[in-house]
Amino acid sequence: MSDLHTVIPVPAVPPGTAGPPCAYARLRHEQPVAKALLPNGETGWLLSRYEDVRAAFADPRLIRPLLSAWPPREGADAPPPCLPTFLEMTGRHHERVRRAVLPLFGRRRLGFMVPRIRAMAEELIDSMVAGAEGRSADLVAAYVEPLPLRVLCEAVGLPYEDRDVYLPHTLTLLSAAALPMEEALAALYALQDYAAALISRKEREDGPHEGGEAEGREGEGDYVRLLLAESGRPGSELTRDDVISFVVTMLMAGYKTNMQHTGNALLTLLTHPEEMRGLRDAPDRVGPAVDELLRHVPLMNAINILVAQEDFTLHGQRIRAGDAVVPVPASANRDSEAFTDPDRLDLTRAPNPHVAFGHGPHACTGGHLTRLQLATAIQVLLERLPALELAEPADSLPWDESTPLRAPARLPVRW
Repeated sequence: MSDLHTVIPVPAVPPGTAGPPCAYARLRHEQPVAKALLPNGETGWLLSRYEDVRAAFADPRLIRPLLSAWPPREGADAPPPCLPTFLEMTGRHHERVRRAVLPLFGRRRLGFMVPRIRAMAEELIDSMVAGAEGRSADLVAAYVEPLPLRVLCEAVGLPYEDRDVYLPHTLTLLSAAALPMEEALAALYALQDYAAALISRKEREDGPHEGGEAEGREGEGDYVRLLLAESGRPGSELTRDDVISFVVTMLMAGYKTNMQHTGNALLTLLTHPEEMRGLRDAPDRVGPAVDELLRHVPLMNAINILVAQEDFTLHGQRIRAGDAVVPVPASANRDSEAFTDPDRLDLTRAPNPHVAFGHGPHACTGGHLTRLQLATAIQVLLERLPALELAEPADSLPWDESTPLRAPARLPVRW
C-alpha cells in the first residue's frame, strides 16, 4: 500500500482508448483519497470511489472555483474576474439561474427537438452514403462531428455559421487544466465577448422584449432568445450577464463533450457487434443502452476541480480549506461497490445510477438533451445502415488526444 502522503501523477489513460485509467482500480481499493499532481502543476485530492464522488458533487463545502480564481494569485498577478459559468455559480445566484434554465431542458419541453434531431441525422447519413466510395466512409467526419454542433445550435440558438469564431476558444477551454492561466483566460474572455455580441445581435433583431414573449415561444428552440425575453420581464431575477453565462456554458459543455462521447459510444457498439445487433433488433431498448454507454464510456478524467471551503477529514485524510478536490466520474462509474461487473458493457443494465452528468445542484442541465441526441444518432444509424461494421481493426484507429476528452479521430466503416 502506498504512503498516503505521496504525491502521485494523475492516472494516465491507456493509449488508443478513452479510458478509464486502469490505475483507478487500485486507488479505489488502497487510496480512495490520493494526493495527485495535476496537469497544471498544482496538487489536488483525487476521489475514486463512487459514493465519495457522488457525495463530493453535492457537498456545499466543495465549490467549483472561477477559472480566474484558481490557482489563486494575489496582487498585480491576479487576473481580472470573469463571469461564472453555471458550474461555478453558487448559493442564491445559482438557484435563481438554474430555476430559469432547467425547465428548458426537461424531457417534455425537449419534445420539439425529436423530429429535428432525426432530420439532421437522416440528412447527414444521406450525404455520407451519396459521397461514399465502395459503401465505406469515415463516420467521425461525416456524422459524429457535425451532428452534436447542429443539435446544439438548433436548440440553443447559436449561429452554425459562426463556428469558426467560437469553436477554437471552446476547445482551448476544454484543455484549461493543462494550460497556462493566461491562455485559458484569454479564450474565456473571447468566448464571453462573442456571447455578448451574439446577444446584442438578437436584441437588435427582436427589438424590445415584451412580457410573456418567452411563453409565446413554448415548444421552440433558440433558448438564448427565450432567456433574453425572461431577463427583460418586469421583476425577473435573470440578468443579461446570466444569459451570457448560459451561452458560454453551453458551448463549453454541449459540443466537444457530446461529439467525443458519441464517437466513443459508436466505437463501443461497433466493437460489441452482438450487443449492437440486439439493439438494432429491439430499438425500444435504446434508453437503457444510452445510460449504459454514458456509464461505460468515460466522459472525464480528473478535470472536475472543486475547492474545499473548510477543513474536513475523508477516509482518514485531512483535507484543508483551499485544497483542490477532484472527483473522478471515470473511476466512480467502474466501482464494483456500485455496479455489478462494472467493466462489462450491459446495454440492459438497470438500475444505472451513473455519475456521468455529476450529481446534486450542479448536475448537468443538458443531460436530457445529451441522451436524446445520442439515442437518435444510434437509432437512425442502425435503421439506415443495419449492416454497419468497422472497416479497419479497432486497435489501428488514430485517436484525438488534444483534450482530456479522448475519442477516435477516425471511424472507418462499411455497410
